[in-house]
Amino acid sequence: MQEEKLRKTRCFHTRRRTYDYSWPNNRILGGGQLGRMMALEAKAMGFKVAVLEPSANSPTAQVADVEVIGAYHDPEAVQKLADQSDVVTFEFENVDAITATILQEAGKLPQGTALLKTTQHRLREKEALEKAGLTVAPYRAVSSIEELRTAIDLLGTPAVLKTCRGGYDGKGQYVIQSKEESAKAFHELDREGVELVLEGFVSFEKEISVIVTRNAKGELQTFPVAENVHEANILKRTIVPAQISAEAEAHAIQMAETFAKSIDLIGTLAVEMFYTSDGEIYVNELAPRPHNSGHYTMNSCNVSQFGQHVRAICDWPLVEPMLHQPVIMDNILGEHVEKALEAIPQFTNAFLHLYGKSEVRTGRKMGHVNSVGKTIEEAINTSKQLNIRMHAMEAAR
Repeated sequence: MQEEKLRKTRCFHTRRRTYDYSWPNNRILGGGQLGRMMALEAKAMGFKVAVLEPSANSPTAQVADVEVIGAYHDPEAVQKLADQSDVVTFEFENVDAITATILQEAGKLPQGTALLKTTQHRLREKEALEKAGLTVAPYRAVSSIEELRTAIDLLGTPAVLKTCRGGYDGKGQYVIQSKEESAKAFHELDREGVELVLEGFVSFEKEISVIVTRNAKGELQTFPVAENVHEANILKRTIVPAQISAEAEAHAIQMAETFAKSIDLIGTLAVEMFYTSDGEIYVNELAPRPHNSGHYTMNSCNVSQFGQHVRAICDWPLVEPMLHQPVIMDNILGEHVEKALEAIPQFTNAFLHLYGKSEVRTGRKMGHVNSVGKTIEEAINTSKQLNIRMHAMEAAR
């Protein structure tokens, strides 16, 4: 297809001159909140945005220029998206292999399929991390109750049995407190064709994460390390800067950058880690996309994780992230929405981001709020004053 058919040309006028400029058409696979925030950044940068999503009026579609309704694995719908796109990205990692292949063969998926295949399978992910020289929690592949019991003998309890594919926010997992729970845990997760892995428990002091971005030229940038607090396996709060030593922060960033280089990353990668009381850092999980723990960047940095991601997949120069002010990011679940809408408008240093989801459900992520301050204590105080949800900040610190 000729270049003029691939690109939308727009003009703007001054009193003396007329300027022509062309940006690639940016397309997003997946219509959730991450796609929505990507789309808003892309549109602010002058891109046209389309979204592929099975249902109409998704959070991303509400702010996109074009809405393609179809299943993620529907070749016809995917081809339709590819035909009108220059650059395609995704907001979730469980992209169907057929879909990814169609987009890659069309030359529209800068991120490629290799990292997707790695992060779609926990065992492959751990093997890739170890190959890059990074430390992960001890683990064993499990395909039977007998193998599970043997793995428990090796790794001890507590331990976490997980499905190798799928699973997020605690889904597809079973925490085993004793060997006697082996059969129950196995039957809870065992399904035909489902592979399992047992992960040994890491006694950590904090959960931290690093957002790293790299473009096709090999330029790489990382955001400040985030400290994360989970509740019921769902991210509750992110604290930035993380309350860890400078040495630990440098080590975490170095680990994320090492892995990004080892896989020739293009786009954004979130690296979730465990930080122990003796200063050790273990990589827990990867997400090959912008991440919930990077939402703080929207109101506290000179570039957001979403804007940086768009720059990376379009092979623009990357911005060196700078933290302008400390920040607390609190997720807003369905049960918190009403209180959030009442409280947040009363504050000038709390910034609300709602995702446009039509159905409010308990435990469903409906938005987030970034509370900023001149100091981390000031940001924490604002988060407490909002009182949107019960606070465990003291425990987190």
